[in-house]
Amino acid sequence: MTTHRLTVIGTGYLGATHAVCMAELGYDVLGMDVDVDKIKRLNAGEIPFFEPGLEPLLQKQLDSGRLRFTTSFEEVAEFGDVHFICVGTPQKIGEYAADMTFVDAAIDGIAPFLTHPCLVVGKSTVPVRTAERLAARLLETSPAGADVELAWNPEFLREGFAVRDTLEPDRLVFGVSPGGSAEQVLCDVYEPIIAKGTPVVVADLQTSELVKVAANAFLATKISFINAMAEVCEAVGADVTALSKALSYDDRIGGKFLGPGLGFGGGCLPKDIRAFMARAGELGVDQALSFLREIDAINIRRRVRMVDMAREQVGGTFTNRRIAVFGAAFKPNSDDIRDSPALDVADIIRRQGATVTVYDPEAMGNARRKFPELRFADTAFQAATGADLVLHLTEWQEFREMDPDALRAVVRVPHIVDGRNILDAEDWRAKGWTYRALGRP
Repeated sequence: MTTHRLTVIGTGYLGATHAVCMAELGYDVLGMDVDVDKIKRLNAGEIPFFEPGLEPLLQKQLDSGRLRFTTSFEEVAEFGDVHFICVGTPQKIGEYAADMTFVDAAIDGIAPFLTHPCLVVGKSTVPVRTAERLAARLLETSPAGADVELAWNPEFLREGFAVRDTLEPDRLVFGVSPGGSAEQVLCDVYEPIIAKGTPVVVADLQTSELVKVAANAFLATKISFINAMAEVCEAVGADVTALSKALSYDDRIGGKFLGPGLGFGGGCLPKDIRAFMARAGELGVDQALSFLREIDAINIRRRVRMVDMAREQVGGTFTNRRIAVFGAAFKPNSDDIRDSPALDVADIIRRQGATVTVYDPEAMGNARRKFPELRFADTAFQAATGADLVLHLTEWQEFREMDPDALRAVVRVPHIVDGRNILDAEDWRAKGWTYRALGRP
C-alpha cells in the first residue's frame, strides 16, 4: 500500500465516514471542518449523527493514532498530499439549483496553502462542469500552481450502510484530466478496495460529475414509477404490492427501489434531481430532463394522498383527533430528517387540527428541534396511547415486528395506515385492525 497522507475537508455525513474508513484502510488521515464543536466531538470519539457501526470505528482509529481532526486549512495543506473535498451541496433557498457556497469555500480555504504537489479530489455531488471551474481556480490561487491536480471521485453512500458502501463499494469512478497523475494516485489510494475486485470506471471530469446525479435520477424515477402505478391501482381497486412483485421477476426491471409507498426524501434524491434540472436549464438541455418534474410531483403527491387517506380514516376531519406517527427519519437506520416524508405528513395533519404524537428510534432529537409544535413520545406504545389512528411512515424493524394485539390494547380506535406497504395486512386485520395502505384495496 502507498504512503499517501490523506485529508478530508468537511466532516458531515460523507466526510466523517470517508475519513474514518480511509483510516480503517491503514492511511494516516486528517479530517478538517470549520465547525469547532463538531471537531471537538469527533476528536472525543463522538459521531454527531447516527450511522450504524461508524462510532466504534471512529474510536478505534483515534486510538490507533491514524486519525485526528482539525479546524486549520493550513495544517491540512501541510499534512496531506491527497485532499478529499466532502462538503455539502444543499438546495438553494427558493431555487432548484445547488448551493455551491461550501464547495467554493473549501477550495478557497485550502488553495493559498498548497505549496507542494498534491491532488485535490472532489467527492461532493455538484453540477456538471463544476470541476472544470474549480481546477482553474486552484491553478490561479495555489502557490504550487500546475502541480496541484484536481480529480472527481463521486460518492455513492446509502445512509444506514455507509461504512460498507465505503469499504466495499459496488464501483469506483475516477474523473481525471488527460496527461496527469491523478488516475494513478487514486488507484494507489484505493488499492485495498480495488484488490477485492471492485470495478473502476475512469472518465473525464464532466462524466464523473454526472454519474451520481444520473444514478439518483434513475432511482427517483423507479420509485415514482411504482407510486404512479399506486395511483392507478387505487382508482380501479387493484393491489400495487402484487403488481410490484410481478414486475420484480422481470430481470430487465428487478425489484430494488420498486417498493410502493410514501415516496423518497432525505438530503440527496430530492435536491439532486432538482439541481440536475436546474443545471440542464442553464446548459440549454432542460427538455431532456423535463420528465424529472413529474417524478418530483409524483413524490410530493404521495404525501398529500397519505394525509387524505388518514383524514378518511378518522371520519373526514382531524379536529379533536389524536394521531400517532411511527417514524420521523426519512428512512430507517438513520437519524436524518431532511425532507422527511414522515415529518412532512405529521406537520400537515397537525396544522389541520389534529394532536399528533411522533416516535422514532433514532431521529427524535433532530425532529424535536425542527418541529417543536409536534408532540413526541419515548416509545411507540406511548405515542399510540389513546390514538384514533396510527400512521406507519418510516419502516424501522421495530415497527415491522410490532405486536398488533399489544398495540390495540392502548389505542382508542384500531385504525392503521401503512405508508410503507410492509406490514402484514392479513395479520393486522385478523387482529381487529382496520388496515389501509397506499395503492391497495
